[in-house]
Amino acid sequence: MSALARYYKHAGALVAGYDRTSSSLTAELEAEGIAIHYEDNMSLVPTNFTVSNENVLVIYTPAVPAEHSELNYFKNNNYTVIKRSAALGHIAATKTTLAIAGTHGKTTTSTLLAHLLTQAGIGCTAFLGGISKNYQTNLLLSDSPFLVAEADEFDRSFLQLFPQIAVITATDADHLDIYGTADEMKQAFADFASQVKSDGILILKEGIELPSSTKYPSLIYRYSFDKKCDFYASNIRRMENGHLLFDLHLLDATVTDCELGILGWVNIENAVAAAAVAYLCGADVQVVKKSLANFAGVQRRFDVQLNNANCIYIDDYAHHPEELKAAITSLREIFSTRKITGIFQPHLYTRTRDFVDGFAASLSLLDELILLDIYPARELPIEGVSSKIIFDKVTIANKQLCTKETLLEVLRTKELDVLVTFGAGDIDRFVQPIREFLENKK
Repeated sequence: MSALARYYKHAGALVAGYDRTSSSLTAELEAEGIAIHYEDNMSLVPTNFTVSNENVLVIYTPAVPAEHSELNYFKNNNYTVIKRSAALGHIAATKTTLAIAGTHGKTTTSTLLAHLLTQAGIGCTAFLGGISKNYQTNLLLSDSPFLVAEADEFDRSFLQLFPQIAVITATDADHLDIYGTADEMKQAFADFASQVKSDGILILKEGIELPSSTKYPSLIYRYSFDKKCDFYASNIRRMENGHLLFDLHLLDATVTDCELGILGWVNIENAVAAAAVAYLCGADVQVVKKSLANFAGVQRRFDVQLNNANCIYIDDYAHHPEELKAAITSLREIFSTRKITGIFQPHLYTRTRDFVDGFAASLSLLDELILLDIYPARELPIEGVSSKIIFDKVTIANKQLCTKETLLEVLRTKELDVLVTFGAGDIDRFVQPIREFLENKK
């Protein structure tokens, strides 16, 4: 939503909006001249938007509750009201779209792809699901014909896109409150893949199988972390700084001794996918190699906040069992001899209910767990569903339930070595206080 606000502001539109709570991101938008209010109250909507419904476009995210009075005002007074995904679809229809889809990995992959195209001089307009640390924004603007879009599966949003090249990074079950079953969700990914232009390219992570009953573009490639296929990495080894060195295989081209500027084996996999698309768009392989090395990552994606003699602190957006597993196994590989403490805030009652066993299994890979209450987002509580149902199934002994209000007090009692915060809710509000606490800890 914030990237769209920035896009329309840059295009010369008057932009205003509502958010439930203020944040550093909304503060940035306000500084850029976008009026934001934080109470569901029509009197707070600037009068420019209420004197007439002409020339006013209202964009909303499905995260806004159905009873929201402002949204209902616009719907009931004949304004043009569309979902965020439709707005992105309208913009993408004017460009050559490169879409990155998947239940995890899409934010890092799309941000890295945008970086590679920018550094290669090809350029792109990019709508990203996180803040690029190279460019300090989630929106890149360019006269290039290419548009990089993070294709979100929630609410079938990605079906608004008709890409020239599409990547699918993962199809693990998620959003069962929307889809009902894992098979129905996989069919939605198949429907997305079928919308790739007939002369376009579909790139699937090795191991993903889509329903054979759906028609796909004729050109389909595979990519992998380390399995030989169309695009993959080989000769992977760890350097003293914890980063990985690898050879990158892009169809008929091989680039030796590539280094990625961020940590984690899972990000090498994401890098292979991004490099594949950049290569197919004409990026020079040596520029790709240089740009992989200077990629600074995405805020809240394996984001190193502190690395000193006393403690390492990493913040990560992982909120699905498979994302947690990938992040924790990457941490375990990097810090094989160190104690890893994780703070996890579950996101959504339905996701907690549907994947409790997966969450417990992934969190049991930690040495120590601090488990916060569920962040409800758009949902009302579900009877019998709380963080405790995960907690009871976690197999490690060193675990603790905790509220947000007592989190810092709990941390003061801990001997911390490697600390990581996980979650897609408001746990990000604690990143700075935790970092400051650790910096001042004796």
